[in-house]
Amino acid sequence: MFRVAYRRNDSDPGWDGGRSRRAKVGIVLGAGAARGWAHIGALQELDALGLRPDVVVGSSIGSLVGGCYAAGRLDMLEAFARSLTRRRVFRLLDFSFSGGGLISGERLRAKLEAELGDLRIEDLPIRFAGVATEIGDGHEIWLRRGGLVDAIRASYALPGVFEPVKVDGRWLFDGAIVNPVPVSVARALGAERVIALNISSDNVGRGTAIQDPFGRLEPPPAADESASDNSGVIARWWRGGNGSSRSGAGADPPAPGLLTSMVNAFDILQDRIMRSRLAGDPPDALVQLKVGKIGMFEFHRADELIALGREAIRKAAAEIKEHTEPARINAAGG
Repeated sequence: MFRVAYRRNDSDPGWDGGRSRRAKVGIVLGAGAARGWAHIGALQELDALGLRPDVVVGSSIGSLVGGCYAAGRLDMLEAFARSLTRRRVFRLLDFSFSGGGLISGERLRAKLEAELGDLRIEDLPIRFAGVATEIGDGHEIWLRRGGLVDAIRASYALPGVFEPVKVDGRWLFDGAIVNPVPVSVARALGAERVIALNISSDNVGRGTAIQDPFGRLEPPPAADESASDNSGVIARWWRGGNGSSRSGAGADPPAPGLLTSMVNAFDILQDRIMRSRLAGDPPDALVQLKVGKIGMFEFHRADELIALGREAIRKAAAEIKEHTEPARINAAGG
């Protein structure tokens, strides 16, 4: 077990009369939609290890989990996540055909407001920021003040799926478009040692250039239909095809549906942006939360994801300890 403390006082064994202090530690929670439930388990395991961050930054669902953690409401979020079934998830999705997204997000907003009320970011006990993207200009927006619920909603507003959120006169959507694992934001907020938690899925690989795509002999496997119990037009948008289930050796897989295409394209885009951003501004420790083939909208699999998050931190405990417990700098900033 190790402990990271940051308050300066003479009784602190890490305090040596003003000559040095422990470095401030920031935790960065990456994007990943439903897979982000793994962040809950990861933060719980970090708490069990005794690590208390000064700064928490999140993008997309990382903002949701990080905001609840900074507000001291992680247990509430865990209970909500574990309560979700496929049917309950579907009931939360208030489909809209007149706004800027397929889902208005009002039911989710009501849930958040019921639990977080009118909490403001600047009043949280831990310094927090959520990352969003401004529509039109594409600016990366750091939400460091104002209502916590609005910041969370803006950060996870997946384009085309959720309606954008207006904050201080700006229309905002998902922060994963510009900064899926916002290490740079944590450093800007004063973190001197940064631990980044990245959602790592088997569904998106590194990718390569295929020069002869028509030379493939084996067709890709058909999509798993068991992951959804929806029906009608929404199901066809998601799965593709016309709802039929042709099978047999000569059957071609149906074309992906609208939502499947959107989500998969976003998943690939996010992965490429993440790799580029982390190459330019790497964290001190990068923990890969490996979630296998769990899909971006499988919110009902919280039990598995939370356990995977805890296991990832256990495996990375030695590396995390290396970058936190001995991290000392001169009081003058050297």
